[in-house]
Amino acid sequence: MSLMAERSFAQEVQELRLGAGAEFRGEGILAVTKGLLQSGVAYVGGYQGAPISHLIDVLGDAHEILEELDVYFENSASEATAAAMLAASVHYPLRGAVTFKSTVGTNVASDALANLASGGVLGGALIIIGEDYGEGSSIMQERSHAFAMKSQMWLLDPRPNLTAIVNFVEKGFELSEASSTPVMLELRLRSCHLHGSFIAKDNVKPPFTLREAIENPQRDTSRVVLPPASFMHEQEKVRDRWPAAVKFIQENELNEFIAEKDEKIGIILQGGLFNTVNRSLELLGLSDPYGNSQIPLYVLNVTYPIIDQEVLRFCEGKDAVLLVEEGQPDYIEQNINTILRRAQDPIILHGKDLLPVAGEYTPAAVTKGITAFLRTHLPERISESELPNVVLENDDPRSPFAPRIDAELVHGRAPGFCTGCPERPIFAALKLAEREVGTHIVSADIGCHLFSINAPFNLGATTMGYGLGSASGAAFNAKDADKRTIAFMGDGGFWHNGLTSGVGNAVFNENDQLLVIVDNDYSAATGGQDLLSSQSTSALRSTKHPIERAVRGIGVKWSRTMTNTYQVAKMRDLFKEALTTTQKGPKVIVAQSECTLNRERREKPIRAKKIKDGKRVVRERYGVDPETCTGDRSCIRISGCPSLTIGPNPDPMRDDPIATVLDSCVGCGLCGENAHAAALCPSFYSTEVIYNPNRWDKTKLVFRKKYIGLLQRNIEKQRVGIDAG
Repeated sequence: MSLMAERSFAQEVQELRLGAGAEFRGEGILAVTKGLLQSGVAYVGGYQGAPISHLIDVLGDAHEILEELDVYFENSASEATAAAMLAASVHYPLRGAVTFKSTVGTNVASDALANLASGGVLGGALIIIGEDYGEGSSIMQERSHAFAMKSQMWLLDPRPNLTAIVNFVEKGFELSEASSTPVMLELRLRSCHLHGSFIAKDNVKPPFTLREAIENPQRDTSRVVLPPASFMHEQEKVRDRWPAAVKFIQENELNEFIAEKDEKIGIILQGGLFNTVNRSLELLGLSDPYGNSQIPLYVLNVTYPIIDQEVLRFCEGKDAVLLVEEGQPDYIEQNINTILRRAQDPIILHGKDLLPVAGEYTPAAVTKGITAFLRTHLPERISESELPNVVLENDDPRSPFAPRIDAELVHGRAPGFCTGCPERPIFAALKLAEREVGTHIVSADIGCHLFSINAPFNLGATTMGYGLGSASGAAFNAKDADKRTIAFMGDGGFWHNGLTSGVGNAVFNENDQLLVIVDNDYSAATGGQDLLSSQSTSALRSTKHPIERAVRGIGVKWSRTMTNTYQVAKMRDLFKEALTTTQKGPKVIVAQSECTLNRERREKPIRAKKIKDGKRVVRERYGVDPETCTGDRSCIRISGCPSLTIGPNPDPMRDDPIATVLDSCVGCGLCGENAHAAALCPSFYSTEVIYNPNRWDKTKLVFRKKYIGLLQRNIEKQRVGIDAG
């Protein structure tokens, strides 16, 4: 096997070779990479994770281009590892960039980022963060703005178009060097994956290379965060770096003024929300698709620091302005209020009084807020009879959000495991084990396995961070308890930080917990990237390092590796053994089976080619015998597989629906394994679907049809006899 990821950019990365004047077309993530190469970046690192994970995949697929340009790329073990790489820019004129999902990644990286921001940088340091906020997010709802303020790193939030994104990659490096400060470039989920075009520039080799830095070591103790230097850094930030940043931002016009003096009102907005605000104005007849707004706009492509002079300039002569700031707290609104009040400017500032206090600023939410603002301060510019339906109240039948059906009739769809997921049988086995050993406290963790908190398993009550499943159960270690805590952790979380914060901590404190490390062969929840323990063969990275060897290496005495999680009965018995053994210290089960999605991504094209070439291909499928199934659906309650559902009963004498297997079945066999392990009904059967059958296959089919037909005729004869009697 070779390097596996959620998506391959092997073809698209060739666009990165385009030179000056050529039109670059592609995805936002590719544009960011092109911007890095045009900026003369010397090194790049990062940790994968939506929405930014594709940037890591692009960099991995573009390794040949990076090598040609003397750019070092590292797929970092964690966000903290990535952020610490930027230390290379402290003493040397090296441009470096790191990337990860925020805010969870920024939480992990905050120690390194704080130290970096304190000492400052010589070369440009860019932190590209995927702002995973809003309805499409999978994490806690927080903003990265606080991190920029806390450590005084400048925060860029460019307009969501490729030209602006590439420009701010380049300007981010320049701003960083001009102010000796690391810069954060914030990209919302949709910005990362939008498509568009821009005019490319030539790629640039770093003028100062890593090799030159290695061969000419430099040190300046005033850049090391140690008293008294750390006290000096605080003063530098205010006295030198902040004014330098303000000067650069103003001189390079990073923030935009649109139709500045056209009306007595205006809108201040984050750059990342430009498309949303412009669409709202377009619906109100006050802009066009190209951003030619009739309402004055002050676009904050730099959301920290806020430039006092620019705010006062925009507000001059206006009666009121509306601030469109997504998320909470209202950091920017407080900042602008302070600027206006200190300047004794009487202008009215609206913000979260007219817009939602929290949550994603969708076009509907923003349109409602802008409409309310215009009704109050510029009513002559809107026509009440021509307002878009999105501004109507939700109970108005004309509103697109008006309820069309009773909410009680619509069942919520909780996230769950994929069809054929090798993690589902782990939790089915635990539920079966608990029938005999009782229920336990279960500490969950970040990853696909977190879906176990939902039906039908209902396991796990907390999740405290990636790789912290073991640590979040550490307090439950009462010596006289007759049960032990169960903790879960994925292989991605294990290598991220779980080995030390979880396993090492449990060994050191002689914690009696059972830790289950779910090893699906990839960092699956972040896009299917390889890990230290992956079984793939990679020319770029070292893999095939067993997890069990790692945990035994730091002192775990009781550990087992289950290499086929689909064997539910064996998995159940292993749980029972781990929960009842008298062995002291932590117990570790490595539950190991490859992620089905990644396996299918690898095998499906191969299988399709074989079928196309006329070669024999056999696929195993499962089904339910309708005459045997009783319809109690215990199999569904213990599995939760999307392919296992209910269907009509073919027996006219029975009304209850029966279990059935849909065509989406991937043939993992879990339904049958569950039925066997739980001593359920013997309704499940397996069958083979043969593509391009050979002569022997066809011969067997003819024989089977004849034999089955013979048996059926005997049955019909018996029925005739019964009816006659």
